Amino acid sequence: MDSANKIIITCAITGSIHTPSMSPYLPVSPEEIAEAGIAAVEAGASILHLHARDPKDGRPTQDPKVFQKFLPTIKNNTNAVINLTSGGAATMTIEERLQPALQLKPEVASLNMGSMNFGLYPMLNRFKDFDHAWERTYLENSRDLVFKNTFADIEYILSSCRENKTRFEFECYDISHLYNLAHFLDRGLVEPPLFVQSVMGILGGIGAHPDDLQHMRKTADRLLGDTYQWSVLGAGRNQMEIARQGASLGSNVRVGLEDSIWAGPGKLAESNAEQVRLVRNILEELGLSVATPDETRQILGLKGSDQVSF
Repeated sequence: MDSANKIIITCAITGSIHTPSMSPYLPVSPEEIAEAGIAAVEAGASILHLHARDPKDGRPTQDPKVFQKFLPTIKNNTNAVINLTSGGAATMTIEERLQPALQLKPEVASLNMGSMNFGLYPMLNRFKDFDHAWERTYLENSRDLVFKNTFADIEYILSSCRENKTRFEFECYDISHLYNLAHFLDRGLVEPPLFVQSVMGILGGIGAHPDDLQHMRKTADRLLGDTYQWSVLGAGRNQMEIARQGASLGSNVRVGLEDSIWAGPGKLAESNAEQVRLVRNILEELGLSVATPDETRQILGLKGSDQVSF
């Protein structure tokens, strides 16, 4: 399905899943995020998926002003495709979540394709000590939290960003999310090539068993045909194995400290770049080539970095 015969590596630098106390290597300040992004591109990533953090306590924020503290630095020092989150955190309103993509007009924005339980609380079994009070509460509250992404929410994001010519990383955490995407394709509200990210191993979504990955692929093929480019990410300890399995089936891959803070059993990844190097080694062992940022733009039909607002 990859007409350019190249594998796209996305690196998710820092998201809302992990909290700063879980790893000393998680970038929090704008300077740390910029440095981490530049290093990930140098290691082989062509897309950077970016969230922002309040530098005071590491709390997730969707304030475009915070994004603007690191986006120009990354743009001036790399040729990377910038992918801004519209997911933010499950505790935010849809209007709040959309602001970075709406105001900054990136080449790509993430878009969650369905409402779901999003269970982060099992992390409390591993991590006991937190530097900030919000961290434990944030994880504990995920026992009774629905990450809301209704059809109206999805249509709101699609319509709001249409004039920006921002394309989307459609994050599909379960089979139903593929059906939702097919629904919007049938309605003409999304246009090929679709960039479909299969998210594996989040509690509340599809698991990370090889059969689950095969089911995702077969269902996407049946529903979307030749209209999509496929990518996979594995949460937590599943990261590299899912990347290996997906790539062997022809997928692109996503890694990064948003999705996993590990570089091996019991070993914290010391940087996003370390994970990019690990997955690049996997791809090269499989005899696959890594796409450059400009090849990625061609594969995904992107507007170009000269048409963003940062």
